[in-house]
Parts: sequence; structure tokens; C-alpha cells
Amino acid sequence: MQREPRAFVEDILISCDAIAADVAGVDVESYLATRIIRSAVEREFMIIGEAINYLGDVAPDLFVRITQGRTIVDFRNQLAHGYMTVNDRLVWGYAVREAPLLRDERARLLTEIEGEDADW
Repeated sequence: MQREPRAFVEDILISCDAIAADVAGVDVESYLATRIIRSAVEREFMIIGEAINYLGDVAPDLFVRITQGRTIVDFRNQLAHGYMTVNDRLVWGYAVREAPLLRDERARLLTEIEGEDADW
């Protein structure tokens, strides 16, 4: 059974919240020194990228409303397939700066979806 597009947006929100929890109270040096935190953050970014990728397939109208959606999917692919070239400082920056922005944008999108007369 195919999931509703709304479920993918909810997955993005949950993963953004998990990233925020993972890096709460953690500075960049602690992040770089702690593999389990890096792994957790990377896993959540992979979920985000995969959810956005699925939206591109099942709800292209929602996909185009995601700022830098294609870039996020590409980042997910780098994390999954190019792990040896991942820049941990870059991931840290995305975690503390971009994930909160993405979360806010997705929360607004979810509100819009719930308000629309869509046939989910």
C-alpha cells in the first residue's frame, strides 16, 4: 500500500526534530569527536532526503514546494553512497542551520496540506 504524501512530510518533521535533539547542547568539536551523534544526524538526513525523493515520485506538486528539494536528495545520496567524502563540519552546519529552517518550512507545508481539499 502506498503511503500518503502527508506521511512523507511528517517523516521530514520528525527527522528535523530528531536532529535538533541530537545536537542540542553539543558544540562542533564534540560533534566531530562523537561518532554516535554524527551517525544519528546523518541517518536523519538520509530519512529526510528519502522522504523528499518519494514526494518527487508520488506528489510532484509538493516536491516543487520544497526549497532545495533536489539538493537535499543529492545530499542524502552522498551520505548513503559517498560516505568516504562526507565533510563532518558541513553536516554539522546543515544540522544547526538548515534543519531548523527545513523543519519550519515543512510544518507550514503540512498545515497547507491539511487545509487543502486534497484527495489523500
